[in-house]
Formats: sequence, structure tokens, C-alpha cells
Amino acid sequence: MSTKTPIRSELTIDGRRLSYLDFGGAGRPLVALHGHLSEGASFAHLAEALGDEWRVIAPDQRGHGDSDRADGYERAGYLADLVALLEHLNLGPVPVIGHSLGGINAYHLAAARPELVSALVNVDAPVDLPHREVSPLAFLAALPYTAPTREELLAACGPVGPMLAPGMRPLPGGEGWRLSSHPLDTLDSEEHVHGDHWKRWLGSDCPALLVHGRDSQALPGAQAAAMVERRPGTALVILDTDHFVQLRDPAGFEAAVRTFLAGL
Repeated sequence: MSTKTPIRSELTIDGRRLSYLDFGGAGRPLVALHGHLSEGASFAHLAEALGDEWRVIAPDQRGHGDSDRADGYERAGYLADLVALLEHLNLGPVPVIGHSLGGINAYHLAAARPELVSALVNVDAPVDLPHREVSPLAFLAALPYTAPTREELLAACGPVGPMLAPGMRPLPGGEGWRLSSHPLDTLDSEEHVHGDHWKRWLGSDCPALLVHGRDSQALPGAQAAAMVERRPGTALVILDTDHFVQLRDPAGFEAAVRTFLAGL
């Protein structure tokens, strides 16, 4: 299996850049959606593991990675971006994988536009997220978006610096460094994932896989079991990880995804 080198491309939506990575190959297309504090490059390991059978396309969702910031981060905006990307690439129906935020966007897309989604892989994305008085991402409000150097940005991020480091990138013109997403944008986006999403989770009938981290901070085990029980055609794989499934157990995650895709 040869190493895949992704090609970065972009399209313009209402004057805003949406960037995406295409890991190439002659195989069937598959769209992969990252979570908060992440970007499309987080699926490089999966693209490599799937080999030539699958062509992984991983967008930087609005406000993340190399995609431009947006005016809002409601579900409708995320879905409009995904529809525009699939139409731009003349793709559909395709399997869609999504982690956390990406998983919520994936099952909303499957419910709203079933003709575009042939299968669904939900990676530890819940369907019922009660509003909390204090957001688990509240610490982001104290973080800077930019700094003169990468070292200063890393230091300013404190204990979460190592987690954010892979996404740090230089500003245009060498004017400093920035995080992969603006902290305030992430808080805005995170606010919009709260609520009851059961209708959308149950609103599609394509084959689905739920990959759940046993020690997840986001998806309780009882809810994961109910999601599978209530949605026909949904398989469950539980891995001994926390919410960041593909990061903590890449081999287990990739094996689960490969097995599911092989059965389509």
C-alpha cells in the first residue's frame, strides 16, 4: 500500500473559501468530517489504512483549518457547505464518516438529503446533548487566536497547547501564527450542537455504524445503545477509548470502518 499524498483544493461559497483534502485513488469516494478543534487532515491515517479501495475526501469545515471563518455556525450552514462540496465534485450518494461535530453534521445530512448519503459512520456523536451552564469548551474563551511566533502561541495555550499544536499554521505574509480555528467561533459552533437530535438520527434509513468510545466524555453508553436499538440497520462497535476514538485507538477505529465499508 503506497503512501497517499493529499491534494488540497477549494471552492468558493458566497465569497467564502471552503478548503478540502482529496487523498486520491481510483477507489470509491468517501467523505470524512472532523470534529471541533480539528480539520480534514485528521483523517490522513484512515485514508492510508483504507488503501486504494476508497478515495477519502476530507473538508475543513467552515471556520476550521484552511477554510474561511463564517458568519454563523448553525446546522443549516454546515449542511449547505457539504451539499455545495458534493455538487462541486459531482458526488453522491457516498458514505459519510463524521466524528463529534462531524458526526452530527453527517446524520443531519443523511436525513435532509438522503440521495447524497449511501451509508453513515457516526464516530461518537451523540443525539441528545443537554445544554450546560458551563460549556466543556469554556476554556477556549481565554485563548488567543494569533501570536507573533508558533512558540508564543503554544505557550499561550497552556495545558491544551499540545492538543492544538498540530493545527497551528503561519499567517499570510509571515505576520505570525494562528490556531486552526478561532476560539470564539468554536464556542459558537459548540453551542449549536446542543439539543435533541433524535429526529434527524432516525430520519434516514441507509446502513450505519456507530463507533463508540467506552469512556466517552460526550456520548453516554446507555444513549449509544439506544441509538442502535432505535435505528434499524445500525451496527455498534465499542472501543476502549474516550471521545477521541480515532486518535486513541486508530487501529481499532480503522478496522471497524474497513469492515463496515466492506459489507456495503
